[in-house]
Amino acid sequence: MAEVSEVLMSVLSTIRVPRPGDRVHKDECALSFASPESEGGLYVCMNSFLGFGSQYVDRHHKRTGQRAYLHITRIRKTQKEDENNSGSGDPPKKKPTRLAIGIEGGFDVEQDQYEEEVKVVLFPDRQEVTSDDLTSMPDVVRERVSLSMAGVMAADSVSHALQVQQWDGEVRQESRHAAELKQLDNGLKIPPSGWKCEVCDLQENIWMNLTDGKIMCGRRYFDGSGGNNHALQHFQQTGYPLAVKLGTITPDGADVYSYDEDDMVLDSKLPEHLSHFGIDMMTMEKTERTMTELEIAVNQRVGEWEVIQESGTTLRPLWGPGLTGMKNLGNSCYLNSVMQVLFTVPDFQTKYVSGIDKILDEAPSDPTQDFKTQVAKLGYGLLSGEYSKPAPDPSEESSTSSEPRGDQVGIAARMFKALVGRGHPEFSTNRQQDAQEFLLYFINMVERNCRSGMNPSEAFRFLVEERIVCQQSQKAKYTQRVDYMVQLPVPMDQATNTEELQEAERLREEAESSGAPPPPVLRACIPFSACLAAWSEPETLTDFWSSAVQAKTTATKTTRFASYPDHLVIQIKKFTFGLDWVPKKLDVSIDVPDTLDLSALRGTGQQPGEELLPEVAPPPLMTPDVEVKAPVLDDSTVSQLCEMGFPLEACRKAVYYTGNTGIDAAMNWVMGHMEDPDFSAPLVLPGCSSAPGTTPTESVSEEHLATIVSMGFSREQATKALRATSNVLERAVDWIFSHLDDLESMEVSEGGRSAGDSEGSREPPPGPRVRDGAGKYELFAFISHMGTSTMCGHYVCHIKKDQQWVIFNDQKVCASEKPPKDLGYLYFYRRVAE
Repeated sequence: MAEVSEVLMSVLSTIRVPRPGDRVHKDECALSFASPESEGGLYVCMNSFLGFGSQYVDRHHKRTGQRAYLHITRIRKTQKEDENNSGSGDPPKKKPTRLAIGIEGGFDVEQDQYEEEVKVVLFPDRQEVTSDDLTSMPDVVRERVSLSMAGVMAADSVSHALQVQQWDGEVRQESRHAAELKQLDNGLKIPPSGWKCEVCDLQENIWMNLTDGKIMCGRRYFDGSGGNNHALQHFQQTGYPLAVKLGTITPDGADVYSYDEDDMVLDSKLPEHLSHFGIDMMTMEKTERTMTELEIAVNQRVGEWEVIQESGTTLRPLWGPGLTGMKNLGNSCYLNSVMQVLFTVPDFQTKYVSGIDKILDEAPSDPTQDFKTQVAKLGYGLLSGEYSKPAPDPSEESSTSSEPRGDQVGIAARMFKALVGRGHPEFSTNRQQDAQEFLLYFINMVERNCRSGMNPSEAFRFLVEERIVCQQSQKAKYTQRVDYMVQLPVPMDQATNTEELQEAERLREEAESSGAPPPPVLRACIPFSACLAAWSEPETLTDFWSSAVQAKTTATKTTRFASYPDHLVIQIKKFTFGLDWVPKKLDVSIDVPDTLDLSALRGTGQQPGEELLPEVAPPPLMTPDVEVKAPVLDDSTVSQLCEMGFPLEACRKAVYYTGNTGIDAAMNWVMGHMEDPDFSAPLVLPGCSSAPGTTPTESVSEEHLATIVSMGFSREQATKALRATSNVLERAVDWIFSHLDDLESMEVSEGGRSAGDSEGSREPPPGPRVRDGAGKYELFAFISHMGTSTMCGHYVCHIKKDQQWVIFNDQKVCASEKPPKDLGYLYFYRRVAE
């Protein structure tokens, strides 16, 4: 022990005590998904506080010279079956009574019980020092090492800090309208029972407006149940903000909703407000489920194998390489589904998994903050099979079931999620997100991090040709832009079961009027060919400025493929807005084919004898001698649009370009320009020289420059594009593909020939690096969504592995029996070899 004491004394200066702000990684290896529960435990560097599994700790020691590591091992304790638990593992042991997590009465947070062992290990000889051993060592050694050990164990690990441990969905705020709520003296008195909607006679989900006493039905749910939105429409017409749900009133309170604040609220004057309409709160009894109880009932069903999860079918669990589940970190199923599919693509496997040893060897001193390292770690975790093992069953000793459990040990991509989401207002949170938005966001991150060498995003990159024909002159204009996804609209008027839908709606209305249970929901059946036709058919532009006639006129725009990618992503645009601008999801069934031939949709470019529109700029909206002033915008309209979830700058542009003519016109502008690449870019007035990036001497972002150069363009071309688009990367990329002819006359450098080459030897500037080939594809994966909008619900993905469809539902990985290909949201195709 004296020898060990001497070693500790020699490295004492490298042993640190964690300070506030230090990132302590004591739950997850920086280079793998090893944890204290893994075989070999976890070694935490007592200087940098990075964690390493047994297979990587030697690598870190040799690279850094660090010798002292805190070795943490945990062994799960066997738990006895709760007498209230059926043993199936599906229902919670105690039925939740609160919409909360980690709070008494709420949903349980899984807190396994462990036996933990902690000791210091000195490398390279792996000498072990326990807390008991420290008692016989010199005071200076004992104090420093003991403080470091205690500090590491007491510190919140980074992964723990990222998890939601407690959440109370029943904590409601006092409404700002409650104290001074206006109530009309209309003499209205509400009976204690027998309520029905004043518009449609519905007798369930009934709300009374606390200003005028009007009784209306609540919102309609995505499946057609619920109400008919009449209480909401009443607020939109009158502006009266608060409503109480009839049937939930008791002496203890009631459900109060603020339409203006768009949330459940508290009303401290509720007894007074109810008494105004003759309701004695102290004598009322509860006859309806509260909104909390309804939400709890929904949340208790999360995890059941329903329609998209192939309910009613016994699914066979799968294990092995490429069949690894991912733990849900709290609404992270969108990320899990996207990453499972991406690592089925050979380009991502080659970039991040085949060369993982080289990536780890070249990782920076803090690999937890390195994009390439964390993506490679995730890819290897999914494909290696090391974590594709049945999850340990705490009650397996007493279990008599011979059925295999579907859950896996799986991987928890906490470091990856924290890194890719850092700084993003949505992906850094634990809220549910849109899988399509995350896919494009991650592809953009890959683009930025692959400026040299192989870029796996090229597997999805393709060129779109847009042909605009002026209907007055019949002259055409061709532009090209880069895209990574085809977004197909859903033409509801093309449903093949229109008669059945009408009959189902008639039966639903009859059931509502009679109080009978609603009939089963019937989905509209839309042919995939109709969706593709809606994307490819000519679009009429009614406000097109024609350079041929020097005036605004009508034009048609046709979209075609200028190249076909190796892998094609298709999004079905199921999410839209209703007539009242409330987001909704189209519940449709689309016969998406297993094979796809898009050869007929290849762009042809300029046709023989076809005249092009002159390259003449449209007249300025303001003359140079007129002082450009900031537009006066209707702040209330801007605020209303922002409250619907649209970006501030997009809302400002909508109000500006519609001339402050009101919310309806602005909303129509938003819906017509959501696909614009500069949709959320800052509003820049024509002729305004004060906007960033519009002056020739304005500096441009080096990061944006490098991104465009990595796509095959020269630095000069990238600079011109960024200066022409206010330094906004997405707009610059779109601009550069719309001005390829203009760019051909520029000096080429960086990606092309040097600027010093002679005129006669100069080659045309390099274009974007896109792959091209036949437009024939086969389906290999799809991501499905369940829920009313992208901001809630659940995602799963199905992937074709060795001619067998496999469902990946977070930690569950099983052979799919009936893959619901008609209900998908994102579809992934790969090119079929000729």
